[in-house]
Amino acid sequence: MSSHFSTSGSLSTRAAPAVFTASIFLSAALLFAIQPMFGKMASPMLGGTPAVWSVALVFFQGVLLLGYLWAHLLATRVSTRVGALLHLGVCVAAFAMLPIAPAAWEPPAGGGYGVWLLAFFAVSTGVQFFAVAANGPLLQAWFARTGHSRAVDPYFLYAASNAGSLLALLAYPFVVEPLVGLETQSRVWTVGFVALSLCLVACAAMTQGGSALDQRPRRAPPTSWTQRFAWMAPSFVASGLLVSATSHISTDIASAPLLWVVPLGLFLGTFVVAFRPLAPAIEMPVRLAHVFFVALALLLLVDARALSLFVHLGALTLAAFVAHRALYESRPEREALTTFYAFMSLGGVAGGVFAALLAPLVFTSVVEYPLLLVVSLLCHRSVVAKLRGVSARDFGLPALIVCIVFVLVLIVARLGAWGAALAVATPAFAVCLLLSRDRAPAMLVFAAGAFGAAAVVPPLFSEVQTFRSFFGVHRISYDEDGRVRFLAHGTTIHGGVRVRNADGSPLPARPQPTTYYTFSGPIGEVIRSVRAHKGSLNHVALIGLGTGALACHREPGETFAFYEIDALVISLARDRAKFPFLPDCAPDAPIILGDARLRIAGQHEKSELLIVDAFSSDAIPIHLMTAEAIALYRSKLVSDGVILFHISHRVMDLSDTVAGAAAAAGLRSFIRTDSGSSAGREDLWTPSRVVAVVMRPEDLGDLALAGGEWSPLAPDAQARPWTDDYSTILTPLIAGFRR
Repeated sequence: MSSHFSTSGSLSTRAAPAVFTASIFLSAALLFAIQPMFGKMASPMLGGTPAVWSVALVFFQGVLLLGYLWAHLLATRVSTRVGALLHLGVCVAAFAMLPIAPAAWEPPAGGGYGVWLLAFFAVSTGVQFFAVAANGPLLQAWFARTGHSRAVDPYFLYAASNAGSLLALLAYPFVVEPLVGLETQSRVWTVGFVALSLCLVACAAMTQGGSALDQRPRRAPPTSWTQRFAWMAPSFVASGLLVSATSHISTDIASAPLLWVVPLGLFLGTFVVAFRPLAPAIEMPVRLAHVFFVALALLLLVDARALSLFVHLGALTLAAFVAHRALYESRPEREALTTFYAFMSLGGVAGGVFAALLAPLVFTSVVEYPLLLVVSLLCHRSVVAKLRGVSARDFGLPALIVCIVFVLVLIVARLGAWGAALAVATPAFAVCLLLSRDRAPAMLVFAAGAFGAAAVVPPLFSEVQTFRSFFGVHRISYDEDGRVRFLAHGTTIHGGVRVRNADGSPLPARPQPTTYYTFSGPIGEVIRSVRAHKGSLNHVALIGLGTGALACHREPGETFAFYEIDALVISLARDRAKFPFLPDCAPDAPIILGDARLRIAGQHEKSELLIVDAFSSDAIPIHLMTAEAIALYRSKLVSDGVILFHISHRVMDLSDTVAGAAAAAGLRSFIRTDSGSSAGREDLWTPSRVVAVVMRPEDLGDLALAGGEWSPLAPDAQARPWTDDYSTILTPLIAGFRR
């Protein structure tokens, strides 16, 4: 260490690793605390759809890139003192815009949601996030100037950064969200930001303990575009896989609550492990495991069993680790540190944009996921090295094998057994992948063959039609006998229509509602009872359109007004060739496009009945079930009107949640669980749970009489009711496990 250092300076330098580690840990924790917090604030703006989270990831990745570019500018163009003053100036500007709160914007009602969300995030929280986003590479660059012995390789701080991110991410749904509301969360974040600003001042002061040469601005050494691509490509693959794997899991396997936390947590965990020295002996086992899980994940694309969830999570984890390890191994010297992070971030943004914004416009299903799985095999540095200098002849034999297998697959699939063809072809490709682990060209050809067999062949021979919008993937499929056509969003059926009778008899002229919406089901009971109690139903508001089955409950002279946020669902429901309920039963029914809560607020006509049936797959539209939402619904009803919540859910029990919010709004609740015991049941019936919210029991007519199937539902006195400021899905999740 230089002799001109003072004793205090030496002590400061020795303490630098601890101070910088704590600072970068706090910065990362704040960075990942703001994402779920503001994502929850923004989610109600677009119906609570999980797609908001995908766009949020893209926005935060984009601002992270801007933060990294800002850090690069400060580290390479100005001295440490000037850079610290400029960055602290940004922190002051961010502090002036605190606490964090959503801008008073209203979303468009016809599309362009992705672009609108990006602008909404930028106006609401862009400056605050930018101020925190720059700290990762900037603090590492500052630490490199402290004169500490570890300053020659400051990349260890990146592991601390990702540890802080992971802790904040896991703490939010399990600790923060259940205990405090959004307003308190925002205030606590403000306090944390002030503490971080003080830490930045301390880090800047410690940086002055380095030599005078260290304090001068350092221009980054020139890097070739080949090197830049080597930084961008693995980040593109890993980021795109994070978004697409999460979309595939939540769309095709399960839309369980908190599920989005698991892929992101595993993704961040791979950063922690990959960005550190590791024994060379682990490379081959990881590589083999990666190849095996990619092949298995491709096979299980056509399998939605619980096992596939763990396979896909394993494939994502290994692919992300391999990509992040490739980044670590290609890291430059400390002089080019900020350049490295800037291009790494640029690749991440590109991958997120591809998976979250471009893929839904190009593909009708989540094709980008298996495509990126195959591309992830290129992230092995040994594979890339072995691809250099290969000739076309090296691809010949593997390509011939793939063509032969593909022809056999197509022949068997044409005979109507494409599932059996895939069950044989994809494992064959998987074995070829493992056997070709030392032959990079063969590995890629067999991986492409597995991708084609698993992702391309099924749509060619399946009767399932897929449609994709901003709000997810919708599928039209048939039952085993081909008698019923269903509409499913993700993992949830949103209705079905009979297309032929088993005995060949003609169908009735007026389509009959099925699944949850049969005439004898709980929803049908309420419609019939309220109509009898009031004599008629002048106006009924229905949140969620689906197939439009509830339109066939309308009688002459009644108005059934639907609120639907997805224009694609409206087009499917209006297509008589797909679902005739709306065209045959209520062709003139008004359909209001947009978030129901925002649109109902502007409704002037009073309703006798309001039905809330608006799940995106199994995701809960929380903002439609809070005390404020119920109070809004009540204000749009006649004095003895009824609010009906359809709360059927495979893993959660929302009954206490609705009852608590209703009680907070001064209303009473009654519940009916329809398990199939009623007489006169139509076929094509589906079990359901429904909660009716009323001012007085007699508003439900005869349904609320003692001894009936509708039971009073008292709220849990120990549970905090959901409001616009506070909600947690842990409570209904735990209740669902106990049910």
